[in-house]
Amino acid sequence: MKKLLVIGGVIIAIFALIVVLSNQSDKEKMKDNPYGKDDLEKSTIALLGNENYSNIVLPDELYEKVSSGEPVTAYFFHPECQYCMAMTPILMPIAKEEGIEVNQFNMLEFGNESQPYGITSWPALVYYKDGKEVQRIVGLPEDDPEAAIHEFFDAYDEE
Repeated sequence: MKKLLVIGGVIIAIFALIVVLSNQSDKEKMKDNPYGKDDLEKSTIALLGNENYSNIVLPDELYEKVSSGEPVTAYFFHPECQYCMAMTPILMPIAKEEGIEVNQFNMLEFGNESQPYGITSWPALVYYKDGKEVQRIVGLPEDDPEAAIHEFFDAYDEE
């Protein structure tokens, strides 16, 4: 019986240590987070420091950019969306290669603030010009995501 209590105590101590270490790691990641708030969801915290999620835009910033009429590419993603997690590592290197700034809008953290853009599904890659939506890709293109993203960006040149 004593052995069982000792083993149970060790297991509880290990779990407590894991929780403490995880919380400390999260606090370290949160120091310079681009979201402007301290109460981020765990799945968002996991993306902090990931180079594919380094161009986060806040709701007010995106609204200001789109309203100003300047050309804006916005990528609406959700950290718990498997299609977003598959598309982002394809999208961001292509954007970098093509010299296109993609403003990343986190739907988990700011879902309510996305209403002016009519986002109901994600991932959504949207191009705005003169304050209006010009084109949109929703979901992970099935056949050839890379080609679809290149085609999306190539359409900029045709305007």
